[in-house]
Amino acid sequence: MTLLKVEDLEVSFSIHGRELKAVRGISFELNSSEAIGIVGESGCGKSTAMQALTRLIRASKIQGKALYNSRDLLLMSEEELRRVRGKEIGMIFQDPMTSLNPTMKVGSQICEGLLFHKMATVIDARSKALELLKLVQVPEPNLRLDQYPHQLSGGLRQRVLIAIALACNPKILIADEPTTALDVTIQAQLLHLLKEMQRHFKMGLILITHDLGVVSSLCDRILVMYGGKIVEQGTSEEILLRPRHPYTQMLLRSRPRLDQPKTERLSPIGGSPPNLLKPPSGCPFEERCPKATPLCASPPPFFSNAACWLYKEGS
Repeated sequence: MTLLKVEDLEVSFSIHGRELKAVRGISFELNSSEAIGIVGESGCGKSTAMQALTRLIRASKIQGKALYNSRDLLLMSEEELRRVRGKEIGMIFQDPMTSLNPTMKVGSQICEGLLFHKMATVIDARSKALELLKLVQVPEPNLRLDQYPHQLSGGLRQRVLIAIALACNPKILIADEPTTALDVTIQAQLLHLLKEMQRHFKMGLILITHDLGVVSSLCDRILVMYGGKIVEQGTSEEILLRPRHPYTQMLLRSRPRLDQPKTERLSPIGGSPPNLLKPPSGCPFEERCPKATPLCASPPPFFSNAACWLYKEGS
């Protein structure tokens, strides 16, 4: 069953009278109990696109469709969105220190959504908060309920954010770089926890990251974004083992691998991402692509799940 269907989403910002086209017509679907990963370099539009779905950003233009339960999120009033945010669509933000309120105790922050959506009384909400802290494997949960965010480590703060996002049993969970600034051991624990929580609550999961290693163990499908567009999409196996778009191929070659000889150098992607104040009319990766041809000056449609003229039918 399709939980979310996004069609031709565009997001722009006004900067000194000029239009910055951060997201340029992306489309995808999220199915029930499915995990999809959105990957790409910083500035490619991953977080902007997901925050625009529930209008958590102030953009000069957000257009397209985002159908959730046959309702268009982009056409909802602010009051309707408040009933959806947190309750039906949960979100884990990038930085746990700035995402948590430093003046509120952890327990109060977990209870806040339950009380706002009238899903529990004050007493029941506290019991639910304790249950959630146990579920996300926070040690000494009774003690943590009455602590402030600055009294917790980065890993524990991230677990608290997961507990807040799960408090109202959402149908969709958006996790925006949930392992940023955490050491690799804690990263592995949190990714395993996210997968377990997805199965436990039977949610659809959207994971935003620039790390292909993260999505390999967690996601069923992967969307690769570049220059505000989706340039390739497919199953995790297809993207990681048989990448087709040159950008995806170069992303994979630029990351360290344990099976590579120590003497083998990484292969960085040369050049810089496109200027989205004046985005290219053709393939956004044309200027950095070693396989570019004159045809790349025209916008490529999707051939075999990759928006690349290399796979033009009949060529």
